[in-house]
Amino acid sequence: MAILTTGKDFMSALEKTNACGVYAPLEGGYEGRYQRRLRTTGYTVLNITARGLGDLSSYLMGTHGIRPPHLGKKNIGQDAMVGQIEFIPPIVGYRLQNLPAKSKGLVLWIIEGYVLSREEISYLDNLAKSEPRLKIVLELGGERYFRFQPLQEFLSVA
Repeated sequence: MAILTTGKDFMSALEKTNACGVYAPLEGGYEGRYQRRLRTTGYTVLNITARGLGDLSSYLMGTHGIRPPHLGKKNIGQDAMVGQIEFIPPIVGYRLQNLPAKSKGLVLWIIEGYVLSREEISYLDNLAKSEPRLKIVLELGGERYFRFQPLQEFLSVA
């Protein structure tokens, strides 16, 4: 029965390799169970989507600029025609600096990972190896059952 799965294999593989690719059933529910298990063992989980990430290195680990929607308000001669640029802190870097004292680390759970290129997946794998407190789970597609593999294996096969 799927509800009784412990998730120990998944968690040990994630702690050993720091980055896993996940195939989950499309009806959902399984990823929430595994995220709950990660939280109960002491990890902080951050959910983001891969769509619209842009440059991964600047979005995840560097300060980057965004242009918020203008909402019908126009600037006349004050700023660029494309709008103001607002700078926001790095999504992962900021959270790694502000982890709670008892936290084991940060798990970055990325949904819709199938839109990423091989170079971007390779960057995520290398980022997880370079930062010991960061674990990355990348959802790569759907499957009839929950299965996972290290991202390194996914890169070597694909």
